[in-house]
Amino acid sequence: MAKVKVKLKTHKGAAKRFKLTSGGKIVRGHAFSRHILTSKKSKRKRQLDKNTLVSPQDAPHIKMMLPYGR
Repeated sequence: MAKVKVKLKTHKGAAKRFKLTSGGKIVRGHAFSRHILTSKKSKRKRQLDKNTLVSPQDAPHIKMMLPYGR
């Protein structure tokens, strides 16, 4: 009888927050850009609107939560 490999489950919270690039890097959005925007400078709000890469130290943990390259 052959052993069956168990399917890994995607962490749905991580799947909603992170995307993988074709090169395998992880992209994330910025925090602090949802409300109370009147007290923030326009430059800061523009910069928060752009996506950025996850730090290399955090990447392995996130890749474990996204086993199928979501």
